[in-house]
Amino acid sequence: MTNFLTSFFVLLVLSILWNCSSLSAAAAQEDTTVAARDFVRNYETTVVPIEISLNRAWWEANTSGSDEAFANKEALDKQMNELLSSPGNFEKLKSIKAGTITDPQLARQIEVLYLIYLNRQGDLTLLNRMSAKANEIEKKFNQFRATVGKKSFTDSQVRDVLLTSKDSVEREQIWKANKDVGTQVAVDLRELVRMRNEVARKLGFKNYHDMQLTINEQDQAEVLALFDELDDLTRGPYARAKDQIDTALADQYGLLVSDLQPWHYQDPFFQEPPAVYEIDLGGPFSKTDILQVCREFYAGIKLPIEDVLEQSDLYEKPKKSPHAFCTDIDRAGDVRVLANIVPNEYWMSTMLHELGHSVYSSKYIPMTLPYLLRVNSHILTTEGVAMMFERFATDPEWLKAYGVDVDDPATYKAASQRMRRDKLLIFSRWCQVMLRFEMAMYEDPDQDLNQLWWDLVEKYQLVQRPEGRDAPDFASKIHVVSAPCYYHNYMMGELFACQVHAAICRDLDIPGKPANAFYTREPRVGKFMQEKIFDPGAMLPWNELTKHATGEHLNAKSFAAEFQ
Repeated sequence: MTNFLTSFFVLLVLSILWNCSSLSAAAAQEDTTVAARDFVRNYETTVVPIEISLNRAWWEANTSGSDEAFANKEALDKQMNELLSSPGNFEKLKSIKAGTITDPQLARQIEVLYLIYLNRQGDLTLLNRMSAKANEIEKKFNQFRATVGKKSFTDSQVRDVLLTSKDSVEREQIWKANKDVGTQVAVDLRELVRMRNEVARKLGFKNYHDMQLTINEQDQAEVLALFDELDDLTRGPYARAKDQIDTALADQYGLLVSDLQPWHYQDPFFQEPPAVYEIDLGGPFSKTDILQVCREFYAGIKLPIEDVLEQSDLYEKPKKSPHAFCTDIDRAGDVRVLANIVPNEYWMSTMLHELGHSVYSSKYIPMTLPYLLRVNSHILTTEGVAMMFERFATDPEWLKAYGVDVDDPATYKAASQRMRRDKLLIFSRWCQVMLRFEMAMYEDPDQDLNQLWWDLVEKYQLVQRPEGRDAPDFASKIHVVSAPCYYHNYMMGELFACQVHAAICRDLDIPGKPANAFYTREPRVGKFMQEKIFDPGAMLPWNELTKHATGEHLNAKSFAAEFQ
């Protein structure tokens, strides 16, 4: 009886404790949900207006290059630092996140906010110094023009010389002049890397690269494992493709293959295939209205972009950023593209790419979603959408649908398909360099970074370093400054692009194998993209969105099928 009574009282006490615990949990759940809603509402009223102003200032700085615009951008960035670096708000947010939130959409907003605030935690003085340093370097990039003798060259003019000149001396001069921006920013870049690492380590991360991948809902070890798999997958096919390219380039320049230097590969970083095909793939674009082709294409798949073009800045001018990007100013439809269009294949591809970003924005993401979720799922998914639409730029059948004539369609098609294969392989190997360089740079910014850079270029791109070259070429890629720890997402975006394109071909019965399939005036494509990609916004993390759209998590199967 004693044992029975003892057991009874133990069970009674446990039951009371369990009920109290349940009541406590229910109360915590209710409190967390209410607190979450209040936190989001406060963010939307206090932070979002500053964020929108910062986006406009960033646009003005990049389109004008003026000192005043960059100063305004820096001042607004400091305001954002002040708002988001608050330890008290971050602790409150962590407490909310640790609780149970009954509304899934609200819970996802809190997850997104946690990552936003994490990215701005740290000593405010240090955060502001980082912003100022990055701003200073970015301004130097935007205002830089390659100079040979007394002549300066825009970015497009540099590309034109590297594409057309048969004079190795001229090519070397323009290539080196283009890299001179690295000399101007290298010291500041190292300082910026050290500051970024200091912030990350104080937050418990091993370095800034590790921190940035966490903020982007990625695991550094998993990303590296994926790139190791891609290395194995592409190493042999790339070496064979590059042998063909090297033989053709050596013939063009009257050299031995062993004499080829980086400036012979036409793209400043050899991230794009050089013009080595049996027909000039850029020929049809010299008289092509690139914007009209883009208008017709996106209208034909029921994703028109006319309003985006009206709000954009599309042609070269002094001090303007020489690159290309798309930006969503307010997540309420003000979507813009910065470009520097000239009539060639590069800008045909680039405009299809940037306008691909524009349709995966608040232009088509539903306004019914809250501000924090009215954005793409991830940087790799928006890159993937842009890459998927870019793929058609040199398909002769696709071009014919928009009035672009090709002299010898059969030969052009064969060359285009080979270039597509080469492009996938070349870009894959280039991304290996960028990922591994940034990982190693943030592990030890005081090492010989130029030695590291060229070691990786030789290993993964099979491009030999110029003899005696000691200039800081590692610092001449703007993404290392303005989009740190980002570049691997381009490659993951390419996997996403191949996978989504294959799903479209499968689900919509597009004729042909995905590697060769295309679509022109096919409104079902827009409907697929709307339902499968755009409608969720950022409600789904990137890999869940991939499965939602394609039926599988991200993998390399569709990518491999295209180049094999």
